[in-house]
Amino acid sequence: MTLRYQPPDEAHRQRFHQGTDRYAYRMFGAHPVWQDVDCWHFTVWAPNAQAVSLTGEFCFWDYERYPMTKQHDGTWEIRLPDLYFTPEVDPACFHYAGAEEKLRTYKYAIRGADGQWTLKADPFAFASELRPNTASLLYDMDGYVWGDSEWMAARKTFVPYTSPINIYELHLASWRRGENGQMLTYDEIADQLIPYIEEMGYTHVELLPVMEHPLDMSWGYQVTGYFAATARHGEPKGLMSLIDRMHQAGIGVILDWVPAHFPRDEIGLRRFDGTPCYEHMDVRRAEMPQWGTMMFDYARGEVCSFLLSNACFWLEYFHADGLRVDAVSSMLYHDFAREDDYLPNHHGGRENLEAIAFMQRLNTIVYRDFPGVMMIAEESSAYPMVTHPVDKGGLGFGFKWNMGWMNDMLSYIKLDPVYRRWHHDKLTFSLFYAFNENFILPFSHDEVVHGKHSMLDKQPGDLWQKFAGLRALYGYTMAHPGKKLLFMGGEFGQFIEWKFDGQLDWFLMVYERHPDLCRCVRVLNHFYREHAAFWQIDGSWDGFLWLTPDDKERSIVVFMRMDLQGEAVICMTNFTSAFYPVFRFGLPGPGTVTECFNTDLKEYGGSNQYNAQPLKAQEELCNGLPWSVQVCVPPLATVYFYYQRKPEPAKTKPGSSGLAQGVKDKEESTDATT
Repeated sequence: MTLRYQPPDEAHRQRFHQGTDRYAYRMFGAHPVWQDVDCWHFTVWAPNAQAVSLTGEFCFWDYERYPMTKQHDGTWEIRLPDLYFTPEVDPACFHYAGAEEKLRTYKYAIRGADGQWTLKADPFAFASELRPNTASLLYDMDGYVWGDSEWMAARKTFVPYTSPINIYELHLASWRRGENGQMLTYDEIADQLIPYIEEMGYTHVELLPVMEHPLDMSWGYQVTGYFAATARHGEPKGLMSLIDRMHQAGIGVILDWVPAHFPRDEIGLRRFDGTPCYEHMDVRRAEMPQWGTMMFDYARGEVCSFLLSNACFWLEYFHADGLRVDAVSSMLYHDFAREDDYLPNHHGGRENLEAIAFMQRLNTIVYRDFPGVMMIAEESSAYPMVTHPVDKGGLGFGFKWNMGWMNDMLSYIKLDPVYRRWHHDKLTFSLFYAFNENFILPFSHDEVVHGKHSMLDKQPGDLWQKFAGLRALYGYTMAHPGKKLLFMGGEFGQFIEWKFDGQLDWFLMVYERHPDLCRCVRVLNHFYREHAAFWQIDGSWDGFLWLTPDDKERSIVVFMRMDLQGEAVICMTNFTSAFYPVFRFGLPGPGTVTECFNTDLKEYGGSNQYNAQPLKAQEELCNGLPWSVQVCVPPLATVYFYYQRKPEPAKTKPGSSGLAQGVKDKEESTDATT
């Protein structure tokens, strides 16, 4: 996969303008090429510009010394040697007696339709300067030797829907820092992150956007360099190495991707050639007032090709295992955060028909060309069929974040346990729609900032209750249908909210309770991976059965998860601090119930109430089920039980004497004893 420049044919140019070009990055940007000497070929799309020039340090940022040539389709091109030039030398002749240093940084000087000059970074640049500098960098993407061939081969047959998916979401700049608070390089991050993920048992990491962005406090969600890995941690091949090493350790990597909006920075995409190129002409569709950003115009083929090729670029050249698509709801609806001030579609509706068509095209191409990857929608509305196939009318995503479940659970656990009985529906409502989509259950970065409190501090009560409640919540989540995601710091009980400009409070691990919580999460993660009942049937009632759904007075829920072989694990969660020495829940048939995980154990910081022995089911009706069992219920805890089923006992045949049947049973018992 070389990215040396190859002249596009007319068909390639037309695909770009039609919105179907997934290889636009091969034509646009800066690419090395040989022409008597090593050269770089530059191409940029600026259809309404009066003039475009290449500029940079090599010409002391002169706006007009190296003019580009406009092509018939609104693109501009120039080819220059990989050298600085003296003013006396004509670059067209390719002979340079006075060259001094190599060309490195550059921008496009664009004279817009209004005659004003502006400096723009290259939208297709593969590298950028470290902020606060904003110039694009020449970067040869070729040459990295990957060592993850075994992972990539296995990924082609990977089926995530019937596999364990447990994601650790993290922000590279604030997971850990080096000396004096310095950001770590990609390789330094790999050295520390990989053994941690292996020990904790996560299957994937999800990185907040690693694309270049000028402002740290945007967390990467206001992108100016869509094709450039951020220089905060090194060069792009350093990110390749990080992902490569992750794969070799058996860890998948998902990247956050932002195709909904872009910042207003002068060097960025806004009014790129003096007119709206990437945003809509009408301000009601061009601006997102809630975020202070600009929205992409999906009615333009060039915009669709830019985004389509960008998604495929990260999957192909960085071997990403999936993209989590940010802010999908803002793409779906013209009235998102606008109330009455919006421009409807041509049918008079609020749906963004062009964005819907783009997402369908995107997912179709990605799943065709990259089997085994995951396209994940962060979608907060009730838009239907987000994860249904495109040919069935769906958007074609593989997974959707279950924002409804997340909001219900977080609002529930903030309540004092005394009041939770009045909100029991927040525990059970999710099962009314749990199988409508392929869901991921997220406790993400958005939920531990802006006054929302950390996962630990959301819990009411004293310190013991906070830790116990959080362990119970994590245990309940792991058993609930859907894949899992937890933001960094939640696994050891970061007490304060997440801060982007420092590292997590790792010092807490030397204090009591925090290591216990981390140990609990680690055991829980490995339990999840080792038990197919929790992930093999996530999309239907075949893998789920309520055993106690409506005990709101005690705020207890009990349900059972099953795998394809019929193996079953029961999850029981007590969302109050009351201890119940005897509690009965129903079972579908006879068998034995054996406790196998308990968040209340002493080693996790709990009160150490547990069921020490296997418990036999009794033929006693409970919650509409014919069999039941009695267990003890620890306070603020989740308990898992293995459920070993046995065949139903033989029933008396109609018309036969019960006494005769009893005699027969006694005779058979005597024979067996003998």
